[in-house]
Amino acid sequence: MNLKNDAATKQDGNTLTLTFPSDRETVMTRVFNAPRRLVFAAMTQPEHVRQWYGLRDHTMKVCEIDLQVGGKWRYVVQMPDGNEFAFSGEYLEIAPPDRLVSTERFEAIPGSDYVATVTFVEQDGKTTLTSHLRYQSPEHRDGHVNSGMEWGMRETFTRLDEHLVDMAITEREIVMTRVYAAPRELVWQTWTEPQHVVHWWGPDGFSLTIHEMDVRPGGLWHFHMHGPDGTDYLNQIVYVEVAKPERLVYDHGPTPRFRSTVTFAEQGGQTALTMHTIFESAADYTRAVNVFHAIEGGKQTLGRLAEYLTTLS
Repeated sequence: MNLKNDAATKQDGNTLTLTFPSDRETVMTRVFNAPRRLVFAAMTQPEHVRQWYGLRDHTMKVCEIDLQVGGKWRYVVQMPDGNEFAFSGEYLEIAPPDRLVSTERFEAIPGSDYVATVTFVEQDGKTTLTSHLRYQSPEHRDGHVNSGMEWGMRETFTRLDEHLVDMAITEREIVMTRVYAAPRELVWQTWTEPQHVVHWWGPDGFSLTIHEMDVRPGGLWHFHMHGPDGTDYLNQIVYVEVAKPERLVYDHGPTPRFRSTVTFAEQGGQTALTMHTIFESAADYTRAVNVFHAIEGGKQTLGRLAEYLTTLS
């Protein structure tokens, strides 16, 4: 491979750009559809790095990160044939979420150290990640590039992009679980029949007026919640999936907008109920948590259901 020392550029459909500013430098740029705080976290926290680093058929055996200036990092990946490769380095500069500088080396090749400077620039909720690699010699740079660095980083960055989607969803979700001392059929009834729901739905001190409750795919549940201070809150739910007595999926509006999946699992004569809510946007999540106190309110609502179930036994 004959590498040019000017800004020779290669770009694929995943917006990976590879340039060679000098005979000892390689610069890779990739745009990620995520805020830079998430991208920085994904690249510096072991629980995230394990999910995306390396090729799809690789297994990460070791992921050690001591995120401080002078701290060491080390990754060991295993190939499908069982061979292992180790990479390690030392952090030289850490400025979250703007910049990360470290040494890097392929442990199987003595003297393979280079310095990687990674910058994170955010615009309109997207992050441009630029990784600037500076080598000890032109031969070292060419050897790294010719080893398959380009296609390897393309796949690695694609995996990072996919993991960032999961991280973004996690930032917009609330998951609550409670076990009820009641059979699944009964818990399902209390969740789907208006004569039951009216007695327990909502946080402590709230009451409910149900205008319509049609529990079927495409059916509407239209109701008002009445707060202790007299404020009325309009709610409208459209059922997406109804699988009695195991699973309910529904969309909520007009504000905040979210999708909830409620599962009912038998557990030795009891019922483990899990409510998984994903908000349409980070703004909806923030509004629900900070304005409507969705987490505490959800806990209180599930507690009221537990109390109501005791009256049915």
